[in-house]
Amino acid sequence: GEGPVLQPETRMRIVEVAKATVKPGIKIIAHVGAIDLVTARKLAKHAGDTGVDAISSVPPFFFHYGEKEIYEYYHALAEESGLPVIMYASPLAGVTITREMIDKMMDIPGMLGVKWTSYDYFTMHRIKCLRNGNINVINGPDETLICGLTMGADGGIGATYNVMPKIFIDIYNAFINGNLEEAREKQYKANKLIGLLLTHGVVCGIKDILNALGYECGFQVYPQKRFDEVEQGQFHEELQAIHYFDEYL
Repeated sequence: GEGPVLQPETRMRIVEVAKATVKPGIKIIAHVGAIDLVTARKLAKHAGDTGVDAISSVPPFFFHYGEKEIYEYYHALAEESGLPVIMYASPLAGVTITREMIDKMMDIPGMLGVKWTSYDYFTMHRIKCLRNGNINVINGPDETLICGLTMGADGGIGATYNVMPKIFIDIYNAFINGNLEEAREKQYKANKLIGLLLTHGVVCGIKDILNALGYECGFQVYPQKRFDEVEQGQFHEELQAIHYFDEYL
């Protein structure tokens, strides 16, 4: 989630490391969204040259772009990368993405679908019905993955998946196998940790956990929050209280 505040060279290096690290057969989607199209195109071309499987991007943000400009943005990324594209519908971008807009974006060659980061699951289902269902819809809010799956999402993308991947795999598999009670229980369990992260800082907490697990991922990019010693101690006490290290990995 820190992509927009990282240097382009750092983001490209992350893609290269991911490509070199993952097991054969694992699909890699590189997020290339940036506030300016020059940087986004540079990242998109690099993703294509690196050989990942697809790219994704938030819409151009900060300035209030219209539908035509957003279409041209995604068209340029698809053309530059030569890869399939997943657009992001996220409130953080400050752009309202409508069902009708998504339908038009699907005319872009290579456009696969959308990551829908919204609690409007009625609209998610209507989006999933576009193009006779030939559209990939990804659930955004981690805390309601089961809701998205119920309304037709094909899967999910989320920051907290990094620190409890097994839990989210269990939610997905339980849902696909028709075990809704198990899926609910796993979602409720995930939400205990999500609640802690929302209280203490999501990216800050995720990086702290990953560092504790032996993944040296550093800190959030300044001036984003970093734990002081007291905050970190309290956070770890609360992790122990929900048995994170015993039950979530």
